[in-house]
Amino acid sequence: MNHEPLDVLVLGGGAAGLSGALTLARSRRSVVVLDAGEPRNAPAAGMHAFLTRDGLPPAELVRLGRAEVESYGGRIRPGTAVAARREGDLFAVDTADGDTLRARRLLVATGLVDELPDLPGVRELWGRDVLHCPYCHGWEVRDRAVAVLGTGPNSLHQVKLFRQLTGDLVYLRHHAPPLTPDEAEELAALDIAVIDEEVTGLEIADGHLVGVRLDDGRVVARQALVVGPRFVARSAVLEDLGIEVADHPWGGRYVATVDAGGRTAVPGVWAAGNVTDLSAQVVGAAAEGTLAGARLNADLVEEDTARAVARYREDVA
Repeated sequence: MNHEPLDVLVLGGGAAGLSGALTLARSRRSVVVLDAGEPRNAPAAGMHAFLTRDGLPPAELVRLGRAEVESYGGRIRPGTAVAARREGDLFAVDTADGDTLRARRLLVATGLVDELPDLPGVRELWGRDVLHCPYCHGWEVRDRAVAVLGTGPNSLHQVKLFRQLTGDLVYLRHHAPPLTPDEAEELAALDIAVIDEEVTGLEIADGHLVGVRLDDGRVVARQALVVGPRFVARSAVLEDLGIEVADHPWGGRYVATVDAGGRTAVPGVWAAGNVTDLSAQVVGAAAEGTLAGARLNADLVEEDTARAVARYREDVA
Protein backbone atom coordinates (compact mmCIF):
# COMPACT_ATOMS: atom_id res chain seq x y z
CA MET A 1 0.00 0.00 0.00
CA ASN A 2 1.17 3.54 -0.76
CA HIS A 3 2.16 5.07 2.57
CA GLU A 4 1.98 8.70 1.53
CA PRO A 5 -0.02 10.61 4.18
CA LEU A 6 -3.73 10.35 3.54
CA ASP A 7 -6.32 13.05 3.73
CA VAL A 8 -8.48 10.82 5.93
CA LEU A 9 -8.03 7.45 7.59
CA VAL A 10 -11.33 5.80 8.45
CA LEU A 11 -11.24 3.31 11.29
CA GLY A 12 -14.06 0.80 10.88
CA GLY A 13 -15.68 -0.52 7.73
CA GLY A 14 -19.33 -0.81 8.68
CA ALA A 15 -22.19 1.39 7.52
CA ALA A 16 -20.83 4.54 9.18
CA GLY A 17 -17.24 4.13 8.08
CA LEU A 18 -18.04 3.16 4.50
CA SER A 19 -20.59 5.97 4.12
CA GLY A 20 -18.07 8.50 5.38
CA ALA A 21 -15.39 7.10 3.07
CA LEU A 22 -17.77 7.21 0.10
CA THR A 23 -18.54 10.88 0.71
CA LEU A 24 -14.84 11.70 1.03
CA ALA A 25 -13.78 9.67 -2.01
CA ARG A 26 -16.44 11.39 -4.12
CA SER A 27 -14.90 14.68 -2.98
CA ARG A 28 -11.57 13.42 -4.40
CA ARG A 29 -9.98 12.95 -1.01
CA SER A 30 -7.36 10.26 -0.49
CA VAL A 31 -9.04 7.91 1.96
CA VAL A 32 -8.36 4.45 3.36
CA VAL A 33 -10.79 2.38 5.40
CA LEU A 34 -9.02 0.23 7.99
CA ASP A 35 -11.43 -2.60 8.78
CA ALA A 36 -10.95 -5.35 11.36
CA GLY A 37 -13.74 -7.42 9.79
CA GLU A 38 -15.70 -7.85 13.04
CA PRO A 39 -19.16 -6.41 12.28
CA ARG A 40 -21.48 -6.23 15.25
CA ASN A 41 -24.48 -7.41 13.22
CA ALA A 42 -22.78 -10.45 11.67
CA PRO A 43 -25.06 -12.98 13.46
CA ALA A 44 -28.21 -11.43 11.94
CA ALA A 45 -29.70 -12.91 8.78
CA GLY A 46 -30.70 -9.47 7.54
CA MET A 47 -30.77 -5.83 8.50
CA HIS A 48 -34.06 -3.96 8.60
CA ALA A 49 -35.64 -0.49 8.42
CA PHE A 50 -33.07 0.60 5.83
CA LEU A 51 -35.12 1.99 2.95
CA THR A 52 -34.60 -0.05 -0.28
CA ARG A 53 -32.26 -2.43 1.58
CA ASP A 54 -34.66 -4.02 4.07
CA GLY A 55 -33.69 -7.65 4.73
CA LEU A 56 -30.31 -7.39 3.03
CA PRO A 57 -27.68 -9.60 4.74
CA PRO A 58 -25.17 -7.42 6.64
CA ALA A 59 -22.21 -8.93 4.79
CA GLU A 60 -23.80 -7.99 1.45
CA LEU A 61 -24.15 -4.36 2.53
CA VAL A 62 -20.44 -4.32 3.37
CA ARG A 63 -19.55 -5.91 0.02
CA LEU A 64 -21.61 -3.40 -1.94
CA GLY A 65 -20.31 -0.50 0.15
CA ARG A 66 -16.69 -1.46 -0.32
CA ALA A 67 -17.18 -1.70 -4.08
CA GLU A 68 -18.74 1.76 -4.17
CA VAL A 69 -15.91 3.32 -2.14
CA GLU A 70 -13.29 1.67 -4.34
CA SER A 71 -15.05 2.81 -7.53
CA TYR A 72 -14.24 6.40 -6.52
CA GLY A 73 -10.61 5.71 -5.63
CA GLY A 74 -10.99 4.95 -1.94
CA ARG A 75 -9.13 1.95 -0.56
CA ILE A 76 -10.03 -0.81 1.87
CA ARG A 77 -7.25 -2.08 4.08
CA PRO A 78 -7.91 -5.14 6.30
CA GLY A 79 -6.48 -4.69 9.77
CA THR A 80 -7.01 -3.59 13.35
CA ALA A 81 -5.87 -0.30 14.85
CA VAL A 82 -3.99 -0.89 18.11
CA ALA A 83 -2.61 2.58 18.88
CA ALA A 84 -2.88 6.17 17.68
CA ARG A 85 -0.95 9.36 18.31
CA ARG A 86 -0.38 12.83 16.97
CA GLU A 87 2.79 13.42 14.93
CA GLY A 88 3.03 17.09 14.03
CA ASP A 89 0.27 17.88 11.55
CA LEU A 90 -0.63 14.22 11.10
CA PHE A 91 -2.16 11.34 13.00
CA ALA A 92 -0.25 8.05 13.10
CA VAL A 93 -2.19 4.83 13.61
CA ASP A 94 -0.41 1.54 14.29
CA THR A 95 -1.99 -1.70 13.11
CA ALA A 96 -1.91 -5.15 14.68
CA ASP A 97 0.23 -6.45 11.80
CA GLY A 98 3.00 -3.93 12.43
CA ASP A 99 2.13 -1.24 9.90
CA THR A 100 1.68 2.49 10.54
CA LEU A 101 -0.75 4.65 8.57
CA ARG A 102 -0.67 8.44 8.65
CA ALA A 103 -3.42 10.90 7.82
CA ARG A 104 -4.40 14.53 8.21
CA ARG A 105 -7.74 13.57 9.74
CA LEU A 106 -9.33 10.55 11.41
CA LEU A 107 -12.89 9.28 11.20
CA VAL A 108 -13.48 6.71 13.94
CA ALA A 109 -16.38 4.37 13.19
CA THR A 110 -15.28 1.30 15.14
CA GLY A 111 -18.76 0.56 16.49
CA LEU A 112 -19.52 -1.13 19.78
CA VAL A 113 -19.50 -4.46 21.57
CA ASP A 114 -22.70 -6.01 22.92
CA GLU A 115 -22.00 -7.30 26.43
CA LEU A 116 -24.74 -9.91 26.77
CA PRO A 117 -26.28 -11.36 29.92
CA ASP A 118 -24.20 -14.25 31.20
CA LEU A 119 -26.72 -17.02 30.62
CA PRO A 120 -26.20 -20.32 28.78
CA GLY A 121 -27.62 -20.14 25.27
CA VAL A 122 -27.84 -16.36 24.92
CA ARG A 123 -24.66 -15.92 22.86
CA GLU A 124 -25.53 -18.97 20.74
CA LEU A 125 -28.88 -17.52 19.64
CA TRP A 126 -27.88 -13.84 19.61
CA GLY A 127 -29.17 -11.94 16.59
CA ARG A 128 -31.76 -14.60 15.80
CA ASP A 129 -34.06 -15.86 18.58
CA VAL A 130 -32.34 -13.68 21.19
CA LEU A 131 -32.62 -10.03 20.27
CA HIS A 132 -32.87 -6.55 21.73
CA CYS A 133 -34.23 -4.08 19.16
CA PRO A 134 -37.91 -4.04 18.12
CA TYR A 135 -37.09 -2.04 15.00
CA CYS A 136 -34.30 -4.40 13.89
CA HIS A 137 -36.01 -7.75 14.50
CA GLY A 138 -39.42 -7.14 16.05
CA TRP A 139 -41.44 -7.84 12.91
CA GLU A 140 -39.75 -11.22 12.59
CA VAL A 141 -41.08 -12.33 16.02
CA ARG A 142 -44.55 -10.77 15.69
CA ASP A 143 -47.36 -12.81 17.24
CA ARG A 144 -44.89 -15.30 18.71
CA ALA A 145 -44.41 -16.28 22.33
CA VAL A 146 -41.88 -13.70 23.50
CA ALA A 147 -40.21 -13.04 26.84
CA VAL A 148 -38.37 -9.90 27.93
CA LEU A 149 -35.48 -10.48 30.32
CA GLY A 150 -35.19 -7.87 33.04
CA THR A 151 -31.63 -6.60 33.27
CA GLY A 152 -32.01 -2.97 34.26
CA PRO A 153 -34.15 0.17 34.24
CA ASN A 154 -34.56 0.07 30.44
CA SER A 155 -36.20 -3.37 30.48
CA LEU A 156 -39.71 -2.03 31.03
CA HIS A 157 -39.32 0.19 27.99
CA GLN A 158 -38.51 -2.92 25.95
CA VAL A 159 -41.57 -4.65 27.38
CA LYS A 160 -43.89 -1.90 26.15
CA LEU A 161 -42.26 -1.78 22.71
CA PHE A 162 -42.57 -5.53 22.13
CA ARG A 163 -46.15 -5.57 23.42
CA GLN A 164 -46.95 -3.66 20.24
CA LEU A 165 -45.75 -6.68 18.26
CA THR A 166 -47.25 -9.63 20.11
CA GLY A 167 -50.05 -10.38 22.52
CA ASP A 168 -48.16 -13.34 24.03
CA LEU A 169 -45.57 -11.52 26.12
CA VAL A 170 -44.00 -12.39 29.49
CA TYR A 171 -41.76 -10.18 31.60
CA LEU A 172 -39.02 -12.14 33.38
CA ARG A 173 -37.92 -9.66 36.03
CA HIS A 174 -34.65 -11.53 36.68
CA HIS A 175 -32.15 -8.85 37.87
CA ALA A 176 -34.24 -5.76 37.16
CA PRO A 177 -35.47 -3.56 40.03
CA PRO A 178 -38.79 -4.54 41.66
CA LEU A 179 -41.85 -3.04 40.00
CA THR A 180 -43.38 0.07 41.48
CA PRO A 181 -47.17 0.04 41.96
CA ASP A 182 -47.58 2.23 38.86
CA GLU A 183 -45.38 -0.08 36.77
CA ALA A 184 -47.23 -3.16 37.94
CA GLU A 185 -50.50 -1.51 37.02
CA GLU A 186 -49.21 -0.67 33.53
CA LEU A 187 -48.17 -4.26 32.85
CA ALA A 188 -51.46 -5.60 34.19
CA ALA A 189 -53.36 -3.18 31.94
CA LEU A 190 -51.34 -4.40 28.96
CA ASP A 191 -52.04 -8.06 29.89
CA ILE A 192 -48.35 -8.84 30.41
CA ALA A 193 -47.54 -11.61 32.87
CA VAL A 194 -44.69 -10.97 35.30
CA ILE A 195 -42.44 -13.77 36.59
CA ASP A 196 -40.11 -12.86 39.48
CA GLU A 197 -37.98 -16.02 39.43
CA GLU A 198 -34.38 -15.70 38.31
CA VAL A 199 -33.54 -17.10 34.86
CA THR A 200 -30.79 -19.74 34.70
CA GLY A 201 -30.57 -20.56 31.00
CA LEU A 202 -32.29 -21.27 27.71
CA GLU A 203 -33.86 -24.42 26.28
CA ILE A 204 -32.76 -24.92 22.67
CA ALA A 205 -33.95 -27.50 20.13
CA ASP A 206 -32.72 -27.78 16.52
CA GLY A 207 -30.90 -24.48 16.90
CA HIS A 208 -33.97 -22.53 18.04
CA LEU A 209 -35.26 -21.24 21.34
CA VAL A 210 -38.08 -23.31 22.80
CA GLY A 211 -38.08 -22.16 26.42
CA VAL A 212 -36.50 -20.26 29.28
CA ARG A 213 -35.35 -22.12 32.41
CA LEU A 214 -36.12 -20.62 35.81
CA ASP A 215 -34.33 -21.01 39.12
CA ASP A 216 -37.23 -23.04 40.54
CA GLY A 217 -36.85 -25.64 37.77
CA ARG A 218 -39.77 -24.53 35.59
CA VAL A 219 -39.38 -23.96 31.87
CA VAL A 220 -41.42 -21.15 30.32
CA ALA A 221 -42.13 -22.04 26.70
CA ARG A 222 -40.96 -19.15 24.51
CA GLN A 223 -39.91 -18.66 20.90
CA ALA A 224 -37.96 -15.44 21.33
CA LEU A 225 -36.13 -13.71 24.17
CA VAL A 226 -35.52 -9.98 24.38
CA VAL A 227 -32.44 -8.95 26.35
CA GLY A 228 -30.80 -5.65 27.17
CA PRO A 229 -27.06 -5.80 26.36
CA ARG A 230 -24.59 -3.36 27.81
CA PHE A 231 -23.38 -1.35 24.81
CA VAL A 232 -19.66 -0.55 25.03
CA ALA A 233 -17.98 1.56 22.36
CA ARG A 234 -14.81 0.23 20.77
CA SER A 235 -12.84 3.27 21.82
CA ALA A 236 -9.23 2.28 22.55
CA VAL A 237 -7.82 4.39 19.73
CA LEU A 238 -9.88 7.40 20.74
CA GLU A 239 -8.71 7.10 24.32
CA ASP A 240 -5.09 7.05 23.06
CA LEU A 241 -5.77 10.49 21.61
CA GLY A 242 -7.23 11.84 24.84
CA ILE A 243 -10.89 11.63 23.91
CA GLU A 244 -13.18 11.00 26.86
CA VAL A 245 -15.36 7.90 26.85
CA ALA A 246 -18.45 8.57 28.96
CA ASP A 247 -20.89 6.39 30.87
CA HIS A 248 -24.28 6.18 29.18
CA PRO A 249 -27.49 6.42 31.25
CA TRP A 250 -28.43 2.94 29.95
CA GLY A 251 -25.29 1.50 31.52
CA GLY A 252 -23.00 1.44 28.48
CA ARG A 253 -19.99 3.48 27.37
CA TYR A 254 -19.90 5.87 24.41
CA VAL A 255 -17.86 8.66 22.85
CA ALA A 256 -19.42 12.08 23.21
CA THR A 257 -19.04 14.38 20.20
CA VAL A 258 -19.12 18.15 20.37
CA ASP A 259 -21.52 18.70 17.48
CA ALA A 260 -24.07 16.86 15.35
CA GLY A 261 -21.50 16.38 12.58
CA GLY A 262 -19.39 14.01 14.63
CA ARG A 263 -16.53 16.31 15.60
CA THR A 264 -14.82 15.19 18.81
CA ALA A 265 -13.06 17.31 21.41
CA VAL A 266 -9.70 16.53 19.74
CA PRO A 267 -9.13 18.69 16.65
CA GLY A 268 -8.93 16.61 13.51
CA VAL A 269 -10.82 13.60 14.86
CA TRP A 270 -14.44 12.77 14.03
CA ALA A 271 -16.58 9.87 15.21
CA ALA A 272 -19.72 8.34 13.68
CA GLY A 273 -22.05 5.40 14.13
CA ASN A 274 -22.43 3.23 17.21
CA VAL A 275 -19.16 4.35 18.76
CA THR A 276 -20.89 7.64 19.55
CA ASP A 277 -24.58 6.77 19.13
CA LEU A 278 -25.29 3.52 20.95
CA SER A 279 -28.86 3.24 19.66
CA ALA A 280 -28.18 3.95 15.96
CA GLN A 281 -29.53 1.37 13.53
CA VAL A 282 -27.67 0.68 10.31
CA VAL A 283 -29.42 3.41 8.34
CA GLY A 284 -28.78 5.93 11.13
CA ALA A 285 -25.12 4.97 11.35
CA ALA A 286 -24.80 5.36 7.59
CA ALA A 287 -26.35 8.83 7.77
CA GLU A 288 -23.98 9.85 10.55
CA GLY A 289 -21.03 8.63 8.50
CA THR A 290 -22.15 10.62 5.48
CA LEU A 291 -22.53 13.79 7.55
CA ALA A 292 -19.16 13.29 9.23
CA GLY A 293 -17.52 12.76 5.85
CA ALA A 294 -18.98 16.01 4.53
CA ARG A 295 -17.89 17.94 7.63
CA LEU A 296 -14.42 16.43 7.40
CA ASN A 297 -14.10 17.46 3.77
CA ALA A 298 -15.22 20.99 4.60
CA ASP A 299 -12.62 21.18 7.36
CA LEU A 300 -9.91 20.05 4.97
CA VAL A 301 -11.08 22.57 2.36
CA GLU A 302 -10.59 25.39 4.85
CA GLU A 303 -7.11 24.13 5.72
CA ASP A 304 -6.19 23.73 2.06
CA THR A 305 -7.40 27.26 1.37
CA ALA A 306 -5.35 28.68 4.24
CA ARG A 307 -2.27 26.90 2.95
CA ALA A 308 -2.89 28.18 -0.58
CA VAL A 309 -3.20 31.75 0.72
CA ALA A 310 0.09 31.40 2.62
CA ARG A 311 1.86 30.17 -0.53
CA TYR A 312 0.26 32.94 -2.59
CA ARG A 313 1.52 35.60 -0.20
CA GLU A 314 5.03 34.16 -0.37
CA ASP A 315 4.92 34.22 -4.17
CA VAL A 316 3.78 37.83 -4.45
CA ALA A 317 6.00 39.14 -1.64
